[in-house]
Amino acid sequence: MIAIGITGNNGFIGSHLTNTLRLQPERYTIINFEKHFFDDKELLDNFVGQCDAIVHLAALNRHDDPEVIYTKNIELVNILADSLERTNSKAHVIFSSSSQEERDNLYGKSKKQGREILADRTLKNGGKFTGLVIPNVFGPFGKPNYNSFIATFCHKLTHGETPVIDNDGEIKLIYVSELAREIIARIEEKETKELYHVPYTSVKKVSEILEKLKNYKDAYFEKGEIPEIKDTFELNLFNTFRSYFDLKTHYPVKLNECKDERGAFVEIIRLGVGGQCSFSTTVSGITRGNHFHTRKIERFTVIKGKALIQLRKIDTAEVLDFYLDGNEPAYVDMPIWYTHNIKNIGQEDLYTIFWINEPFNPDDADTYFVKV
Repeated sequence: MIAIGITGNNGFIGSHLTNTLRLQPERYTIINFEKHFFDDKELLDNFVGQCDAIVHLAALNRHDDPEVIYTKNIELVNILADSLERTNSKAHVIFSSSSQEERDNLYGKSKKQGREILADRTLKNGGKFTGLVIPNVFGPFGKPNYNSFIATFCHKLTHGETPVIDNDGEIKLIYVSELAREIIARIEEKETKELYHVPYTSVKKVSEILEKLKNYKDAYFEKGEIPEIKDTFELNLFNTFRSYFDLKTHYPVKLNECKDERGAFVEIIRLGVGGQCSFSTTVSGITRGNHFHTRKIERFTVIKGKALIQLRKIDTAEVLDFYLDGNEPAYVDMPIWYTHNIKNIGQEDLYTIFWINEPFNPDDADTYFVKV
């Protein structure tokens, strides 16, 4: 069992890393960290003293005054280093830097100097140190106008705004879940690497990405069609885009129903990907599901009976309730990292059609059971 502490654990990268580690509770223990620990030596020392590895993600990324960014980031590094020395910690310290190190700005300067300071003081204290230089990171739940241009584009496209390209250059990218796995690999490696350039997983032009996102908006956001997804990058980008919906107002989506004297015809899904389609009958009062996925795209369509579909983002408390009735066929799609279930709240059997973008593989199910 490895005890891991993460500063900045509530941030974009930190929350994804935390949730990824929680998928293996038999291997990793997460030591709780709160922002105010930096202001309390006793609390910080107690945190540091419990950790086999510390991932230092806490940093100020944006401020009107660049000097404030520089000063704060160096201050946080020294506060952590002081605690390592007071507790005589031999923890493996992993520091998050960025490709901004190579640029002539105070944020980049704070990351480079912070890495060098923390490496020197950690190694002198007998610990191990890894300095990560990270390319541009994108993924679900990033803050628009803060974490990445992709977050900004996704938010604007799903909230009635028009994205604007400031500089159409080529960007080296890594998906946040890929970065989380990379950090975990460095923890497992248990070796000092004072400067480690995290490999990017794709290179794309800004305009190319915006074009794909506009296609997702037109096909999926407006029409409910699952677009063609050619590779892992496109799946990651699509799942990122989906995370910016206002779920409360977007779902459930009513389906077009064509009726005549013979009965009714309802198209459930149009898609540019394959996958697996199935259906279930559920007796009154029974609940199915209570699990989440980290990569899969899934749609629940109610065609008969009455259902309550519930969703909850796994690191939040709010439960979203969607009521569906087979008399007005409708669907709800399951965002990644949202645990979900479906309950028959009617008196008759509930008929539900399920579509998911990849066939079930018991050796790689991407299914984690957590009650909504």
